[in-house]
Amino acid sequence: MLSAAEVGRAETAPLPEPRGPMSASVLSLLHDTPGDAFGRHNGTARVAPEIATRLDPYGEDLQLALYCCYELHYRGFAGVSDDREWDPAVLTVRRRLEAEFLRALRGDVPPGHDVASEVDALLVEPAEGAGVSHRLHRDGERWQLLEYVVHRSIYHLKEADPQAWVIPRLAGPAKAALVTVEHDEYGTGSPDHMHSTLFANMMRELRLCPAYGHYLDHVPGQTLAEVNLMSMCGLHRALRGALVGQFAMVELTSSPGSDRLVKAMRRLGLGPAAIRFYDEHVEADAVHEQIVRRGVLAPMLAAEPELAADVVFGIRASLLLGDRLAEHLLGCWDRGVTSLRRPLATAGELSGHGPPISTAGSR
Repeated sequence: MLSAAEVGRAETAPLPEPRGPMSASVLSLLHDTPGDAFGRHNGTARVAPEIATRLDPYGEDLQLALYCCYELHYRGFAGVSDDREWDPAVLTVRRRLEAEFLRALRGDVPPGHDVASEVDALLVEPAEGAGVSHRLHRDGERWQLLEYVVHRSIYHLKEADPQAWVIPRLAGPAKAALVTVEHDEYGTGSPDHMHSTLFANMMRELRLCPAYGHYLDHVPGQTLAEVNLMSMCGLHRALRGALVGQFAMVELTSSPGSDRLVKAMRRLGLGPAAIRFYDEHVEADAVHEQIVRRGVLAPMLAAEPELAADVVFGIRASLLLGDRLAEHLLGCWDRGVTSLRRPLATAGELSGHGPPISTAGSR
């Protein structure tokens, strides 16, 4: 278990390794003296923000660059000045990256306005059972479960933080209900019961490093894109409806998946300390489902019916990115290779119990 001092310490992660010219340029910018010039660094011309239009909007380079810009609004990075959060140069680049990411999502997500039908569809479990939690429940191996936990750590170690940005953007009953759910996510007043703390404790029990941001260099762009969607929607008032849609998607679908993960862990012989995080979500998210549907969505849309299309967009964008990550994980596991950019076995976490070191096709 983490101590009270450890729970209360705001960890900052080291800066990650770049994955292309844009992320290299952003990381270089974070080291500079704050200013509004995006020109030269140590005598070398820095990449202009316009290059974002030529990058894969879901790719490693753009997603890491965007993640680094967003992380300044959370805990920042070790050695990077807090003043960077509102530096005009960083915001200029972030805005360009966001525009490309959002443009791609708008193009790939079919529009819709019927929130009730969208929510009803979320409550129907897929018959084929082909998702990641189904795989882990059915016949997943220990190394695959550990990789899944590493992917999820990028969000769950700051669980509920992206959604907290939307609280001041709501009013009345919708705000009160959303805060009720967030209060549960933050442990109902107990730091030991915060979901991020429970996740860190699970990682420690699984012999994974629970430090905030420790596995940033390990996870691919598909993982970062899911978290970037939350941050983008939370940080923009214009996307508040989309953030509520994303929030609804998670709360309405989490309980069955968490139950499958609990069963997978038990099948693999893991104990209560490892299982507690997902066990907590089986019951909590079943309650949250009702609060989100009746307490958040209904009054918000009654007050602002024009947000219906954005709510649907948030749900569908979340599903799209979740499907892309699942396709990546399952594809790699089918080939017997790691889904991570850096195999855990090389860092000693798995003590030799893992896939071949080759990561071919997993980048």
